[in-house]
Amino acid sequence: MANGLTYIRRTNSAEATKHLAATLAPYVHPGDVIVLEGDLGAGKTQFTQGFAAALGVASAVTSPTFNILLTYPEGRLPLYHLDLYRLDEAEQLEDIGYYELIDGDSDGVAFVEWAEKFPESLPCDYLEVAIYRDPADECARQIRAHSFGPRSRQLLCVWAKDSKSRLQKSH
Repeated sequence: MANGLTYIRRTNSAEATKHLAATLAPYVHPGDVIVLEGDLGAGKTQFTQGFAAALGVASAVTSPTFNILLTYPEGRLPLYHLDLYRLDEAEQLEDIGYYELIDGDSDGVAFVEWAEKFPESLPCDYLEVAIYRDPADECARQIRAHSFGPRSRQLLCVWAKDSKSRLQKSH
């Protein structure tokens, strides 16, 4: 995690996780990539739902596990929600248009779940949002945001300065 910033926040409900994600939406630009990490059921889709609602997406946002890619074009920016869980080989990324969505020239923002399956295919610049369940509290989550690259660093800085995000710098 060298060369990047890390901020953390604890949320105590699905609504709080959605609210945190909503505070990120005003700051994204076309071409931004958000990589979501976390176990099944950690809250990646809830995070995406909160973000999408704040972006102006009116349709229901669901997990793209079986579809691999779901597109929500009706917000301030198009939202591309990818789930790489069911892919077996990096070559399959070409088939779903992955590289066109993460190369920085996209017209929207890409949320990518299970990108860690293909670490060599990650873009040079992305914001990683890792969501961890608290084993002692079923509703609680620890959310860690880390920047990889100059654009994601800038994005994380402005997001952290938003008083509604309540992100705290990690040492």
